[in-house]
Amino acid sequence: MRTIILGGTGFIGKALARLLSGQGHEIVVPSRRPDKVPAVLGLGAPGARIVGAPFDGVTGAGWAEFIDADTAIVNLAGENIADGRWTPDKKRRILDSRLDAGAAVVDAIRQAGVLPAALVQASAVGYYGARGPESVSEDAPAGTNFLAQVAGRWEASTLEAEALGVRRVVVRTSMVLGRGGALAKMLPPFRWGLGGPLGAGTQMLPWIHLDDEAGAIAFLLQTPGLSGPFNLAAPEAVDSRGFARALGRALGRPAFLPAPGFALRLLLGQMAEEVLLSGVRAEPTRLLAAGYRFKHPGLAGALADVLGRV
Repeated sequence: MRTIILGGTGFIGKALARLLSGQGHEIVVPSRRPDKVPAVLGLGAPGARIVGAPFDGVTGAGWAEFIDADTAIVNLAGENIADGRWTPDKKRRILDSRLDAGAAVVDAIRQAGVLPAALVQASAVGYYGARGPESVSEDAPAGTNFLAQVAGRWEASTLEAEALGVRRVVVRTSMVLGRGGALAKMLPPFRWGLGGPLGAGTQMLPWIHLDDEAGAIAFLLQTPGLSGPFNLAAPEAVDSRGFARALGRALGRPAFLPAPGFALRLLLGQMAEEVLLSGVRAEPTRLLAAGYRFKHPGLAGALADVLGRV
């Protein structure tokens, strides 16, 4: 099987490409620098074929020809939401990058003239907005803040593919724990013994190990009949205070120094409010019902595994 991964050189994309390549998939990564793709991914599974295809960021030109009835498409492309303060320009890039990638997927399918076997469309648990401690499954309504609006429009960016008859899965992802990503930014203060919860620490902090992020996407791609939204979050729920304690224990360091909410708001503005100080208890209801088994269902084991690799 061939899998086209938009965002395939990113944190999640590389893990997914490695997993699928090891299963014998041909991997195609649309990129503005297609010649660099094989080296960036570093994939060398026996018989694996890694292809970088030209991508202008907004259309299917250069990669639509790779689509056939045995092809799957995974759209992970989008500007990093947690990289600094949200200026008006940053917010525009966050939204436009996602809408452009979605439009490119639809354009490529139309150019190909044949429907791919499946499409996985990325989203985030931010879709639900800021919530309290109650459990939230996939049938919960969307929130109203900026992140919720972005997630909703991100999901809708490939709705036309579904209307054309493509089996489409939407993955609402939590904070992903692996070598890189959010955890890499957290580690230095925790290793110095200066870590702790963010703000009051009572906001829920859904998470998922990178192995399960990639594993769940592969499972959803390869299980016929599955479609619609799926929360990609580990079964063990934890708030910011509990996460800080677990990370401190994993590192053998104290984790009692909170980052004051007012200071985070002063430094990072709306990004701090929506990403760091708000949360949702997203449950993997549909994923578990479909039969997916987590490799890392508990936070302590997930952190031990990641930190053992760092």
